[in-house]
Amino acid sequence: MSAPIKLTELVKRPNPGQAGRAIQVRTNFFEVKTLPDINIYHYDVTITPDVPPPVNRRIFDQFVLLNSKSDLADALPVFDGRKNLFSAKQLPFDSRTFEITLPGERASPGKAVKSFRLKVKKAASINLEELARFLKGKAAMSNNCLTAIMALDVLIHHKPAMLYTVIARSFFTPEGKVMLPGGLEAWRGYFQSMRPGVGRMLVNIDISSTAFFQSGSLIELVCKRAGVREPEGLIRLQDGAWRKIEKFLKGLRVKVMHRDASTRGFKIAKISDKSAAEITFNQETEAGPQPITVAAYFKEVYRTPLRYPKLRCVTIGRDMILPMEVCSVIEGQRYPKKLDEIQTAEMIRFATLRPIDRENSIKNGLRVLDFGHNEFHKSFGLTVSNEMGAVNARVLPAPTITYHPSSRDAKFLPREGSWNLIGKKVLSGATLDSWGVVVFGTERDFSLSQAQHFIRELAITCSDTGMKIINKNPRIAYGNPHGDVETFLNQNWMAAGKAANKAPQLLLVVLPNTGVPLYAEIKRVTDTVLGVASQCVQVAHARQAKKPYLANVCLKMNVKLGGINSAFGANMAPFITDKPTIIFGADVNHPAPGDTTRSSIAAVVASMDIKTAKYATSIRTQEARLETIANLETMVVELLKAFYASTKNRPERILFYRDGVSEGQFAQVLQDEVAAIRSACKKLHATYAPKITFVVVQKRHHARFFPMHRDQADRSGNCQPGTVVDTGIVHPFEFDFYLQSHAGLLGTSRPAHYNVLCDENRFTSDSLQELTYRLCFLYARSTRSVSMVPAAYYAHLVAQRARFHTKGENWSETTPSE
Repeated sequence: MSAPIKLTELVKRPNPGQAGRAIQVRTNFFEVKTLPDINIYHYDVTITPDVPPPVNRRIFDQFVLLNSKSDLADALPVFDGRKNLFSAKQLPFDSRTFEITLPGERASPGKAVKSFRLKVKKAASINLEELARFLKGKAAMSNNCLTAIMALDVLIHHKPAMLYTVIARSFFTPEGKVMLPGGLEAWRGYFQSMRPGVGRMLVNIDISSTAFFQSGSLIELVCKRAGVREPEGLIRLQDGAWRKIEKFLKGLRVKVMHRDASTRGFKIAKISDKSAAEITFNQETEAGPQPITVAAYFKEVYRTPLRYPKLRCVTIGRDMILPMEVCSVIEGQRYPKKLDEIQTAEMIRFATLRPIDRENSIKNGLRVLDFGHNEFHKSFGLTVSNEMGAVNARVLPAPTITYHPSSRDAKFLPREGSWNLIGKKVLSGATLDSWGVVVFGTERDFSLSQAQHFIRELAITCSDTGMKIINKNPRIAYGNPHGDVETFLNQNWMAAGKAANKAPQLLLVVLPNTGVPLYAEIKRVTDTVLGVASQCVQVAHARQAKKPYLANVCLKMNVKLGGINSAFGANMAPFITDKPTIIFGADVNHPAPGDTTRSSIAAVVASMDIKTAKYATSIRTQEARLETIANLETMVVELLKAFYASTKNRPERILFYRDGVSEGQFAQVLQDEVAAIRSACKKLHATYAPKITFVVVQKRHHARFFPMHRDQADRSGNCQPGTVVDTGIVHPFEFDFYLQSHAGLLGTSRPAHYNVLCDENRFTSDSLQELTYRLCFLYARSTRSVSMVPAAYYAHLVAQRARFHTKGENWSETTPSE
């Protein structure tokens, strides 16, 4: 059994907030109507040899089938696929080992059936009364409560895991699947999780989407991957193309169709260098071993000549060779790698559901789950509502935003979370004197006249919005996107400076497409080699030169050059303006799963002025996958010194927003990172102790809100920006809340989940919720409120950008942020 999760006491919730317009919203949480009033018995399961969870589940099912009437005494236990078994009845033994044989499970065709050893050992007895008291706020979280919640979570996952393809907490069905380019399929699945709420347990159900390998004919799959229409086209492929296909297929499970069709499947190890007509092996005959080709063997033994004998074969295990045409890809195998741009676009289109469609899909998932007829639920005495929960919510008012006093609308109240720059000038416009333009492509792609038109329109827009453009005719150069990017940028940076008689302040770069590697190399060179700001634009947008796009580019250029776009109106953020206050944001960017060579990158940003318009940053690399920020103390010292240099004040208050921390890491982050912040303050002065509020921001969760009435929805059908929920579906008594701070664009909006781990500033629910929401309107790069507080957003972008700063990095998991 795994070690118990470390527990800690977090901040208790003040009284629920009252600010804003009261409404009700539907949520994708379903109430547990009847919590089992029994003891649940916990057993530790060990299966040898070690196999993946799907095989573990099949072994467990066979174990229950063989022993339900005898050793299990008619109990209906549930299993998590790894180590934990839970039963509503005590089993008639404390420890026992069983020998289990799986029909049809072989190492490779013709080999012996596998046998497994399953050991069941009693671990604990769980009394659910303690969980009931925790939900009512009468008891703190304990290991017993955590195990009880885990038992209920395993209970609701057990039957779907027996029936469907399971990935993490979601189960997927092929119903409604769509084809993706390159031999893949997009499947929709249903996520479910048991969650504690205020006074009750809840089941959170949501929609998931992921890519699977196309099932059926292996040859058809390979044709689609190779981009050929007919199998004959595969015969003409070169070795390099086959190596890519081999990498794509390695580990894929296939069934053989010429015999033994009940076999569970075998993994592809590699692709042969020769065809079925060329590969020979020794066949045992009466005259002794005789050489025979794979194609001849299949014709002789199975009386069916191969249709494509000149096609390469696949190797199963070490030495089993099979023609592709006798292999069928087993359904329900997830594609584990990153999708290409075309596949990603198709996947986003498939996964993006309007709120009403997502709501209906969730209801359909509830029908698939069929809680009311689940025999395992009945054995434990668990009943779950079939109706989406309705919770009390409030819509917070938007803050007053100010632009330059000469603007037509210098002070205004944004509506529905967005506004435009018509008639507005930025609060503080930067001056652009020396700059250069580089176009990666040829004049055929983006002619000189088109480039000049774009620059002219951009300069006009920048001037209209309050920037000072001294040089309206910067030097324009064309370069090869596949050439030496660093040398080209360096040469043109120097040439632009020579033309203006001063070092360039900015390089404007026109990109030929959305490819990440070129973008990443540009940022590496401009950030770390040249030390100059860069602004990338897409050639498709540059050709059109539309005003809204140009205005957005102007906003980015202005802040990169030291300007300020907008600020709060008077009395909008007294917590920040009454006393010197610094706002931090922090995030850790990890390498891709399974990558053991690259480090994680920690980024911390901090506000540098009373308007929270300017931020400084500190970046460190650290041990891969380490979630806590190892060098936080040093980074905070740097930023506190920078704040003092900028404002001549020491912060009396620290508000720290931390992105990217899961609930299981709260205790460790609280213990390590809050202590590091305090230690950083002490390093500056022995008596320096500003009051700290530390808030974790989570976006990777499955809570969704749905408007109950049309007049409560925005134009996208989502809840209106400013919708906050701090009752019903939140923690029974700790200080957390959900805030949907942005207007919906595509699909169903995801609220941010804020969890307060430390609060020496003694925020009320209203004061922290309102301040957090208002800050979301000061994201410098757009004229929209954003989905999470800008300090955390900036930290996320900085950590992502730092990933580009190592030459030759693998950029495949990252997308451009401009």
